[in-house]
Amino acid sequence: MLFNSLHFLLFFPAVCLVYFLLPRVAWRNGWLLLASYYFYMNWEPAYALLLLTSTSVTYLASLGMQRSEGDGGRRRVYLVASLAINFSILFFFKYFNFAAESVEAVLQTAGLAMPMPRLSFLLPMGISFYTFQAVGYSIDVYRGNTPVEKNFLYYALFVSFFPQLVAGPIERSSHLLPQFRAKHGFSYDALSAGARLMLWGFFMKLAVADRAAIYADAVFNNVPMHSGTSFLIAAFVFTFQIYGDFAGYSLIAIGAARVMGFELMENFRRPYFAAGIGDFWRRWHISLSTWFRDYVYIPLGGNRRGRLRTHANLLLTFLLSGIWHGANWTFVLWGGAWASPNPRAAARVAPEGVGGATQARARRAYLRPGLCALGILPRQ
Repeated sequence: MLFNSLHFLLFFPAVCLVYFLLPRVAWRNGWLLLASYYFYMNWEPAYALLLLTSTSVTYLASLGMQRSEGDGGRRRVYLVASLAINFSILFFFKYFNFAAESVEAVLQTAGLAMPMPRLSFLLPMGISFYTFQAVGYSIDVYRGNTPVEKNFLYYALFVSFFPQLVAGPIERSSHLLPQFRAKHGFSYDALSAGARLMLWGFFMKLAVADRAAIYADAVFNNVPMHSGTSFLIAAFVFTFQIYGDFAGYSLIAIGAARVMGFELMENFRRPYFAAGIGDFWRRWHISLSTWFRDYVYIPLGGNRRGRLRTHANLLLTFLLSGIWHGANWTFVLWGGAWASPNPRAAARVAPEGVGGATQARARRAYLRPGLCALGILPRQ
């Protein structure tokens, strides 16, 4: 089910109506869990089993880590098992064909003709998002950053909460899980604020992204018919298309959750007005950027082990970020390109509360608004 569909426009009010009529928190959460699985199963019912598998594996692993308190070795076994199973499922459905094609190409270059098997199925919608959210919970439990959620219903709702299930934001358990234990009464202010966010998100998706896609698709799908100037304009237009898509869906998700009384994290903060590369990544797809920062970059050592190690950590983090976005070498190269500047410059962030004149100079010194996004994401 897509946000910009008639089905969702009927589904969402019905979910909210029943949600606020139910008197108990447990009943409300049960209703939201059913609604979330219905939302997901409207796309491909069988793939709800993958969502349930990821949920069950991380839930059981967290209970195992809790029972193994004081036994670091056993806790690591549970964590590794959780990560291995979840990332194996993600690899199989999203990256198997990409890996097979890459191996086949390498063998052909070496003069060995060895066709590799291919799999034919649809990519499960949102699998990268809910996998990262569930895996983040396992890591947080292992680190002791979040308490173990013993109620399977509440935890399953955390992983599958329909507003942010298929396009983020990728939530943290410490932020979202406690909200499921509170009883959220109907609030006109929450309804008004959430509806405004949803309307603005629909505008960004339908009026900005979908309109920009008309020109961008016309150019990139007919390469022989266009010149360098056309490609430059199309690349610039594409930056608004992808921003409208990502940020629009995030705003709809945040707004839908707010109508029901839940607060999701901010995911985009005017990224094209960033003062520099580091500032840009603090504004663009914030939930994903902070996920890679907290679960990949910092555990690797961050910028604490010298300049060369810092650059290596940045490179690996951005390469993984690139492959997360899509199973294609263009995404890998995109990730590597973002990590190519001096790591100190890449990590530099404009101070909070910078004034207008200083902010303007910073923008001129680093990235012009809008133009900074020409390298945001490859089209394929």
